[in-house]
Amino acid sequence: MDDVFNILTGLLVIIGAAFTLIAAIGILRLPDLYTRMHAASKAGTLGSGLMLVALAIFAQDQAIVTRALAAVVFFLLTAPISAHLLAKAAYAAGYRLWGRSVHDDMASPERVAPDVIGGKSNKED
Repeated sequence: MDDVFNILTGLLVIIGAAFTLIAAIGILRLPDLYTRMHAASKAGTLGSGLMLVALAIFAQDQAIVTRALAAVVFFLLTAPISAHLLAKAAYAAGYRLWGRSVHDDMASPERVAPDVIGGKSNKED
């Protein structure tokens, strides 16, 4: 049974390291702040989470397992929210999208359908 745990732990560490490497390459290679932030938050969170799950599987101490799984939950809860808020603040500060970006949702004030105000429809049915 220990061999199965060792193989599973090794696979999770290798896959997690690969995702972390992809995140690092994305930070270096992607064209603008927003795509770089996307690579760092998504692939970096997945890579870190997989490596922490590998630690939880490998560890024999329940305190280490609990801390590792709590860290995974913490990463999953905080990384997407912080990336979203950082991107919003960067946009407000004037960092614009890459020139070849397809669509800028925040550029137009009509992000919400014109017939919906405050969650209620203006149409009379």
